Amino acid sequence: MNEVLGSTSARPLRTLGILILCLSVFIPACADASEITIAAASDLTFAFKDVATRFEQQTGNAVKLSYGSSGNFFSQIQNGAPYDLFFSADIDYPKKLEAAGLTEAGTLYPYANGRIVLWAPDESKLDLSRGLQALLEPALRKIAIANPEHAPYGRAAVAAMRHEGIYDKVRDKLVLGENVSQAAQFVQSGNADIGIVALSLAVAPAMKARGRFVEVPAADYPAIVQAAVILKSSHEKQVAWQFLNFLKEPAVAALMQQHGFTAPQAIDLEK
Repeated sequence: MNEVLGSTSARPLRTLGILILCLSVFIPACADASEITIAAASDLTFAFKDVATRFEQQTGNAVKLSYGSSGNFFSQIQNGAPYDLFFSADIDYPKKLEAAGLTEAGTLYPYANGRIVLWAPDESKLDLSRGLQALLEPALRKIAIANPEHAPYGRAAVAAMRHEGIYDKVRDKLVLGENVSQAAQFVQSGNADIGIVALSLAVAPAMKARGRFVEVPAADYPAIVQAAVILKSSHEKQVAWQFLNFLKEPAVAALMQQHGFTAPQAIDLEK
């Protein structure tokens, strides 16, 4: 009887041992995985979906993306928003955070240059070959751009229109999106006739399939130098560094170019 009881009680013990052994294999892998939260300018919406997927597959770490206007993110971060990385649509906001002591030292990185385009739906009769002069068409009612108060792409749009000498003639027709993605949505939904939006959005499948675009000459507006920083408040600095370095890999840089971004040119970070 004692032997039978001993044999029976040993089975659950062996089962428990096997279970513990299995858990010891899987738990460390789960424990080592981390999640970073990224505040990303809205022009990165499509590019970063692909970049983040590759990063997760390669490293096992997770990426949580929040998209919006760079200026709004700048204000949120100043007020303690819990992001690990900030990818701005220009370099000025990250520089200001750096000057305020809110970034990890040595992390300011110009990751891409952005470009703007005129985009109109396929059914539009506007002659986009005229470039920004097409905005003077009498039949054109509304022009969508990002709000220049806090969106770098909106400031670039205004600068380009001023360069062409048409801003004062069309300013009453401007419809302002909270960010460049919302400006693009205004045109897609018919709430605007045409938009000045990011090239990275115009080449994305959703817009490419429904409209046409022409690039605004880069000489018409100040360079959109986009930059990133790791925030000092980040609890996942090691993984944040890993993501930043991941962007510098040739294959990832090529992926960004496919999404309408050009490689960042050498710039003086002290300016």
